[in-house]
Amino acid sequence: MFIKRFIYMLTLILTVSSCKDDILPEMTDLQVSRLFSPVDLQAQIMNQTAVRLTWKAVDQADTYTIQFFLNEDADFSGEPVKTVSDITFDQVPYTVPGFDGETEYAVRVQAVGQQITESKWVSTTFKTDPEQIFQEINPDELTATQVTLHWPAGETATEIRITPGNIVHSLSAAEITAGEATLTELMSETAYVAKLMNGNKTRGTMAFTTLIDLGDAIPVYPEDDLTSILEGAQDGDVFALLPGEYPTQDITISKTIAIKGAKPADQPVLKGTILRIKDGAGLELSHLILDGTDSKDGNQTLIYDMDLPAGTYGALSVENCSISNYGKGVLYVNKKSLIESVTFKGNTISNIVGNGGDGIDFRNGLAKTFTFTNNTVYNSTKDRDFFRMDAGGSTNFPGQNSVITITNNTFNEVCSGSSSRRMLYIRLAMHQITFSKNIVANMQGIYTNQSSTNIVTMSKNNYFNAANLAENDPFDDFTTLDPGFKDASQGDFTVSNLDLKLAGIGDPRWLQ
Repeated sequence: MFIKRFIYMLTLILTVSSCKDDILPEMTDLQVSRLFSPVDLQAQIMNQTAVRLTWKAVDQADTYTIQFFLNEDADFSGEPVKTVSDITFDQVPYTVPGFDGETEYAVRVQAVGQQITESKWVSTTFKTDPEQIFQEINPDELTATQVTLHWPAGETATEIRITPGNIVHSLSAAEITAGEATLTELMSETAYVAKLMNGNKTRGTMAFTTLIDLGDAIPVYPEDDLTSILEGAQDGDVFALLPGEYPTQDITISKTIAIKGAKPADQPVLKGTILRIKDGAGLELSHLILDGTDSKDGNQTLIYDMDLPAGTYGALSVENCSISNYGKGVLYVNKKSLIESVTFKGNTISNIVGNGGDGIDFRNGLAKTFTFTNNTVYNSTKDRDFFRMDAGGSTNFPGQNSVITITNNTFNEVCSGSSSRRMLYIRLAMHQITFSKNIVANMQGIYTNQSSTNIVTMSKNNYFNAANLAENDPFDDFTTLDPGFKDASQGDFTVSNLDLKLAGIGDPRWLQ
């Protein structure tokens, strides 16, 4: 019995060993008759009408072939509109330009080898963005009532559509040949969007704002006494400041007025200016340079300077302005002041020291709505908080809610001095904060350390070199990408990171 068992075990071992020897070559030397297809093919639109393709390398492939079809031919039965051959993998990601705008395409990729049959095709689809062949507007060709638009001479187009107003300007053969057209009978101080069309496809989009009609506004020149003019204003007055420098100090605003740069492309400079708002006034500022250098007491740019227990201040709007070099802050509300609305949009705010004040600083007042969007803020309040809204506003105006919206801004080196500095030092009894699609870079501070701060929406923000924000984002919906600013030291925050550009995160002016 023992001898039989021994012979059986010996036979089993020899059989297994023999099988193992037979299958080893199959496991280590896989032979295939054709290349595998590329995998993870992705198409990403670049510069409106180019496509950037990526895929994973295929073993034994020497080159790759790409074919493009109109998406209506997505079965790939017709002739391709483009074919690109002999692409090596070290050229991937591979960008192909020159497609029509607003058009759906199908693309397929094939791996090719010298000693093996080519792979099967792998495919995906993409749609191009509207083209952008409009050229920048010449400031001398923009007035209160007309604009001249330019595009490359001879490029095909059929009409220009302008909104608001649903204006349609059919292009003549001469205008197409010249690549320019002048649109007249526009409204002054109006934000327009013009679209260059070829049939139903957009070839260019240009936003512009017509100038102030000086017939409706009070012109002011640098040699005028700006302080006396503004302090003697009447409700509803609009002041159009011509280019130049206006050296002033404190100016009291006691009537609801608007102060605007007459030529947005050549903004007037208000040097050392502090605006003190009183008597329930509203104020609109646009296309101005507010330079706090040598301002009295190194104060804030805008100060609410009067208790108003029985009424409400009019709206405050600050748009397309440059605010810099103020010692304390940008906005100070230390009086009993209920403001109808506060809007900061399209501004550049820089070199705000925060010496005894915070960036936006409400101590005893509040705004029914506070909107801060499309702004760029840098090198400011490094050792102070930026958005501060104290409980004193709720004490003075119990039951009043404040809706706070902070979106699509770029912040760089703000609240960067220490980890105790706060972006949102907000302690109002009733408020809701939305903080979304902002770039915050090079910040050591935190969002808040106040239990009363009520953030209802926080999404799609990007924190670069701002670990304390990333670690304390309560919604966990953010990225930490390097924006690749073009020249932050010179105030150029053009974003080079493609993911941020495509997602529309940050101040839109830097995402083009």
